[in-house]
Amino acid sequence: MSRFDFTPYRRSTVGFDRLFDLLESQARNNSGDNYPPFNIERRGDDNYRITLAVAGFRPEDIDITAQQNLLTVQGKKREDAHDGAELLHVGIANRGFERRFELADYVRVENADLADGLLAIDLVREVPEAMRPKKIAVNGGATLTAVPDNGSQEASDAA
Repeated sequence: MSRFDFTPYRRSTVGFDRLFDLLESQARNNSGDNYPPFNIERRGDDNYRITLAVAGFRPEDIDITAQQNLLTVQGKKREDAHDGAELLHVGIANRGFERRFELADYVRVENADLADGLLAIDLVREVPEAMRPKKIAVNGGATLTAVPDNGSQEASDAA
């Protein structure tokens, strides 16, 4: 595992401590456990989808918890009755799991759906109106209009 030293960046930046801490903790906690496999998709400017391959799990076996900046997906192991049959080979994983995803500010879970062994979790970023850029009229004009958000989201993603 390679170790990144963010000290030079910490000396010359202000307000990015959370980002550096997040990167360092992800590097430390990367245990190499890749179960269950997952995809992360960008489906639009402010829409994302996380898809986890959870074959064999039922909706009641999965617990999804969203809290500020953290999404946790847990699958609970269950004992299946095999109608008295003796299993000669067990190749289908039936183990519990926990996956954690760090979320950016203002990202919330919109929907979760389990179909065909794939758990799809839809996420949406909703920046509050007060945080969006506004155009201000010069010379005392009282009108404030919202500025279309073309590139500021990419800049906030980098932060």
